[in-house]
Amino acid sequence: MQDLIVNNVSKSFNKGKVKALVDVSFSVEKGELFGIIGPDGAGKTTLFRILTTLLLADEGMATVNGSDVIIDYKAIRNNVGYMPGKFSLYQDLTVEENLVFFASIFNTTVEENYKLIEDIYVQLEPFKNRRAGKLSGGMKQKLALCCALIHRPAVLFLDEPTTGVDAVSRKEFWEMLKRLKKEGITILVSTPYMDEANLCERIALIQKGEILSIDTPNNITEQYPDKLLAVKSDNMSLLLKDLRKNENVKSAFSFGEYHHISFVDGFKNDPMQSDLFGANNHTNISMKPIAATVEDCFIHLMSKHEVNGN
Repeated sequence: MQDLIVNNVSKSFNKGKVKALVDVSFSVEKGELFGIIGPDGAGKTTLFRILTTLLLADEGMATVNGSDVIIDYKAIRNNVGYMPGKFSLYQDLTVEENLVFFASIFNTTVEENYKLIEDIYVQLEPFKNRRAGKLSGGMKQKLALCCALIHRPAVLFLDEPTTGVDAVSRKEFWEMLKRLKKEGITILVSTPYMDEANLCERIALIQKGEILSIDTPNNITEQYPDKLLAVKSDNMSLLLKDLRKNENVKSAFSFGEYHHISFVDGFKNDPMQSDLFGANNHTNISMKPIAATVEDCFIHLMSKHEVNGN
């Protein structure tokens, strides 16, 4: 059963000059953990604002939990939870006051749905009398999630929930989402972090308002068409420059301490025996074959999209 359906949704700003979404279509199954993966400016927030009835699309239609985002907007607002990218709770209210306030908006109480947020709230409880504006980034994140869940929504929208928080808080947050999924809640989460894509059941890769691919993370990486090598040397900037000048190199991109490269001929020849590195006397060259990551696939799809003139 599909809990969310998006058909050919488009949205522009500045009198059509800025296209935020272009003919976006996808569906999400009930109880699924679905990721919208893309960089800043890709259209993730615009999409979430349309699906939570805060913004009207220019074209297309969408339903959330069986309700049309335009006709049935009141029903949707009562049945979804929304955690925007920017912390938007009342900074002058305490943790407890924020939670009670949001529960009252939905005509419920903290006690009625406490079991749903208990695992999260126990970490907040020592700070329940602290003003929300004085919380750390990780604690603000947990409070915002509690407030979005307090009415037990059917669908939960999380817009870049881990942006700006530390690595430990990011890991804890995804553990919380796994537990929430067991409650049968459909979860849509957007993120610019490609490593978080593997924590979702399915993902949509989005860039400049257009969907590049929709599938499981594993299926997307298996579809990467080229063999990849990870390469590093003592002078990484010069190495990248020389790799990109080499006619045998199909692609070369920087990934942390390595450059990921693919070859025009699929490296039929031994790269170490070729003129791959030019006459620049690169030192301490290290090279190893690797499996493609979601980020490799994203870059490949984006480059292919641009070459096709879209």
